[in-house]
Order: sequence, then structure tokens, then C-alpha cells
Amino acid sequence: MLCAMSEPHPAVLVLVSADAEWAPVVEALRPERLERCPYGNFFVQSVGGTPILFLHGGWGKIAAAASTEYAISRWQPQVLMNLGTCGGIRGRAQRGEKLLVMRAITYDIQESMGSAEAAILARTTEIDLTWLDDEFPVPVRRTHIVSGDRDLVPSEVTGLVRDFDAVAGDWESSAIAYVAARRGVPLLIIRAVSDLVDEVAGETIGALPVFKEAAAAQMRSLLADLESLIPYVLDRLRQTYASGV
Repeated sequence: MLCAMSEPHPAVLVLVSADAEWAPVVEALRPERLERCPYGNFFVQSVGGTPILFLHGGWGKIAAAASTEYAISRWQPQVLMNLGTCGGIRGRAQRGEKLLVMRAITYDIQESMGSAEAAILARTTEIDLTWLDDEFPVPVRRTHIVSGDRDLVPSEVTGLVRDFDAVAGDWESSAIAYVAARRGVPLLIIRAVSDLVDEVAGETIGALPVFKEAAAAQMRSLLADLESLIPYVLDRLRQTYASGV
């Protein structure tokens, strides 16, 4: 049974995917009440005087695509933001670096009947960020990300760099971007690098508590950014709509 919402059409909906990313959000913001939908908990909280809906969409591409479609259909936000973490490739990303995703590549497609390159291209999304300007209020690196239903592993690093110029990888960005683009909803994906992987080892492989601690630290930092991000994003949307772009 769906819960009634006090704010049916929030200007901004913040989608958080992994369990280890959602837990520190709830801990930091301490919402008075958590509601439940088919994909996870959600709540509305004011950030800088603006009511923001926070939704736990779930980890992996299936949950990410489904919860993104659900969120857009139900709440019709003006803009969708995905805040989360990613694994960085050592030497190409830095721990704690924040990535503003411009292109999301689904790299884990195995096509044996036709063109694997064409199949991957069909599930790659160029995120429209033309409505932003050069005065982005928090330090970010605009770049691409590779997404797959798997963690980055040392044996695949060389191939990911060779084939996709990979910088960092996650589980959900490509699914979220694919749905948002087809629904015509402005999207910001900001992923903070929680750990590093190279051809030899990964910092969190076999070490879930290490990842949880790193994810919590990065999510607290991303939440702090919302105080400046929210007014900037809403102002850019107003200016874009006013100009008819």
C-alpha cells in the first residue's frame, strides 16, 4: 500500500542507491518520519528552505532503473539528483574526488550474436548538462563513469581503461541516466570516490566494513554540499525555463 505524501511534486528528488550510502543519509538528516514505497524508504526534508524528497532506490541496475521510473512517475520532480559513491581507478581518480557524470557507460554487456560495441553504445547515455554554467558551487570533476552489476576488479582494470578510458565505476549510474533521459527529466549524478582499485588489488575487496566507513564519510560530504547545490540548481532551472532553452 502506498503512503500519502505531503509534497506530491518536489522540486528536487535525491535518489540514493546502495544500502551503505542510504544509512548515513538517515543518520545525518534524522528525518522525523520514514515512509515506504516498493523500492525503499523515503522522506521529505527541508534543505535551505526547500523541501527535498530523499529516496532509497536500491543497489544495482535493475533496482536503479525501476526506482528511477517510479520516482519520476509518482512525484514528477523538476530535477533528479543521484548522490552516491564509486570506485576509482588508481592513477586516474583520487580518493574523495567528486565526479559530476557527463556520460554513463554500461560496460558489462556480453553480446555474442552481433556487435558488442553497438550493444554497449545503445545503453550509454550522454547526460545533458547544458543548463548548468561554469559557476558550479562545489568542486567536481566533469567526466564519464562505467556502470555494471559488479564491483571493479583488478583483472579487468586494464581492459576498462583501454576500451572505455575508465576513470571510475559504479553499479547504478547508467540505469538512472538511461531512464531520466527518456523521461526528459534534468539529472545530476554526483559520485564521490570511496576507494581505489588497480591491476593488483582493491582497497575494499573482501572488506565490507572498510567500504561502509568510506561510504559514510563521502555521503556526509555530499549531503553538506546540498546547502549550496540546491539553490544553484533551482536558479539554473528557472533561468533555463525563462529563456525557453
